Amino acid sequence: MIISVFTLKAMLQDIYKDVESQMQKVVEALKHDFAGIRTGRASVGLLDGITVEYYGTQTPLNQVATLSVPESSLIVIQPWDASVIKQIEKALLRSDLGITPSNDGKVIRLAIPPLTEERRKELAKLVKKRAEEKKVVVRQIRRDANEHLKNLEKDKNLTEDQRHQGQDKVQKLTDQYIQKIDDATVQKEKEVLEI
Repeated sequence: MIISVFTLKAMLQDIYKDVESQMQKVVEALKHDFAGIRTGRASVGLLDGITVEYYGTQTPLNQVATLSVPESSLIVIQPWDASVIKQIEKALLRSDLGITPSNDGKVIRLAIPPLTEERRKELAKLVKKRAEEKKVVVRQIRRDANEHLKNLEKDKNLTEDQRHQGQDKVQKLTDQYIQKIDDATVQKEKEVLEI
């Protein structure tokens, strides 16, 4: 089947847009992962993923309380409904934060202790591991796109030169997003190792 030049260009643009969209989602997922990795500073991102039993339903913590960081080593959780304060406290104790909440009946305070040098190094390794996992995903997206281009060539919809041009474009996108992952990793490592 021979397809028109216009259709071919549109098809290639769709492939590039799809590749870029998928790679952008990988970078966003990495940044979300990084938000949950503790640094020496308090951040409400540490509480992402913590759910509270609220009227029989597991509800994200940020949907039952106001979360704030009044100082660099303190997170304050102010429930909108005071009756849920015990459930919030239980959820925090069950989480893997390793921080004991302080409850005065109206608000819960989480004092973020400073990290030890050993713990900082462990967290830096975790940051690198997560980044490497995301790079693998980006490379898989590249592999899938290149396979798609090869199939188009095999079906006689692309010439060999057009396939090479397409693969070059996919490689440029891959390099661009690997660099974004590297930049985010360097930034997060700096935050983790900062005293």
